[in-house]
Amino acid sequence: MAELRIESVMTRNPITVSGNTLLSETQAIMVTRGLRHLPVIEDGIVAGVVSDRDILLAQLAHEGLDNRDVLTVSDISTLSVFAVTPQSALADVADEMARQHIGSALVMEGDALLGIFTATDACRQLTRVLRSKS
Repeated sequence: MAELRIESVMTRNPITVSGNTLLSETQAIMVTRGLRHLPVIEDGIVAGVVSDRDILLAQLAHEGLDNRDVLTVSDISTLSVFAVTPQSALADVADEMARQHIGSALVMEGDALLGIFTATDACRQLTRVLRSKS
C-alpha cells in the first residue's frame, strides 16, 4: 500500500480569520461551520492558529470583565504553528500531532497556506481505512 500524503486528506482552502477579528465573530464562524481550528492570516501570511479551546479559555479568564466583547484573535491565538508540506506522510504528521498533543497542522508550500489537517481529518481517514478492511 502506498504511503498516504497529507495533500490527499487535508481540508483544502480552509476558512481563515485575521488577528483583528473579534472572538465573538470567530466563535460564531466556528460554531456555524463546525470547526475547531482556524488559521490566522495577517497581510497574506500565516500569523498563528486559534482554536475553540483558546476562545473558551479566554472567555473564562475574562468572565465578568467589561472588555470581554472587544477581545480579538490576536489577543489569544497561538503564534507557533505546526506546519507541514503537502508531501508530508500522513503517518508522520499524525504521529507528531499525537506526540505534541496538538489538534491541527497547517499545510503550507513556502508561505502559502494550502490547507489544514486536523484530528477530525485523521478520524475520517481512520474510518476509511477500517471500513476498507472489512
